Amino acid sequence: MTISLSHVHLLADDPDAALAFYRDTLGLELRSEVENDGFRWITLSTPDQPEIEIVISQPRAGHSEEDGAAIEALLAKGELPGLLFRTDDLDGAFERVRAAGNAEIVQEPTDQFWGVRDAAFRDPAGNMVRISQA
Repeated sequence: MTISLSHVHLLADDPDAALAFYRDTLGLELRSEVENDGFRWITLSTPDQPEIEIVISQPRAGHSEEDGAAIEALLAKGELPGLLFRTDDLDGAFERVRAAGNAEIVQEPTDQFWGVRDAAFRDPAGNMVRISQA
């Protein structure tokens, strides 16, 4: 038996802003967009790992009104799990994000005490995104 990662889910209150950040700024490739019942699901992947897809959906999609509101509140606070990426050019990736102006810079490229060099941002929805040097 083998088990492998296929999808990671991420929430975004503005699908267009999320698409601009992940596709246009970070360079992920759009795999699909699905609309259903007034909501959108956007699927992207990195060129080097097309088998692992990031599915971006809206906080209220598929949830009750009460649960959707609670999820939206957590997203607005930046309290939901984010994504960690790896690159061979952290400084280049950081400069692309800074130049695009569509993310909040949380941490410039830094050598961490645990041996990783990384940077951190909040995407347009407030999700934490960390990028480390491979």
